[in-house]
Amino acid sequence: MPALIGVAVMAALDEIVFHQILHWHHFYDRSTPGIGLLSDGLLHTGELLALVAGFFLFADLRRRRALSVAHAWAGFFLGLGLFQLFDGIVDHKLLRLHQVRYGVDVTPYDWAWNATGLVLLLVGAP
Repeated sequence: MPALIGVAVMAALDEIVFHQILHWHHFYDRSTPGIGLLSDGLLHTGELLALVAGFFLFADLRRRRALSVAHAWAGFFLGLGLFQLFDGIVDHKLLRLHQVRYGVDVTPYDWAWNATGLVLLLVGAP
């Protein structure tokens, strides 16, 4: 299912860029740095499992000749946007698992984060 692949890809981009390269946050920042690293590892495990499952489902669609390329791309972008908005609204604001960045005014980061998710959803909308 392309939407599952999109969710996994966006989770991977978030985890690699914002968690590992920039060190802006961990998936769970309300505990020790060690727990933060553990939560990043669990997120990475989940995204890899979702990516593998998504590609198996995608391959099954191709095998059954039920794959529509346009719908696949739409699903992929919907998955990207859904992850981004879920992370920005639920993880950042409702559950407060982490913020995009610390030590700065998060408002522009929140707007950019959620606007990006919305744009991705609109790209995938039929």
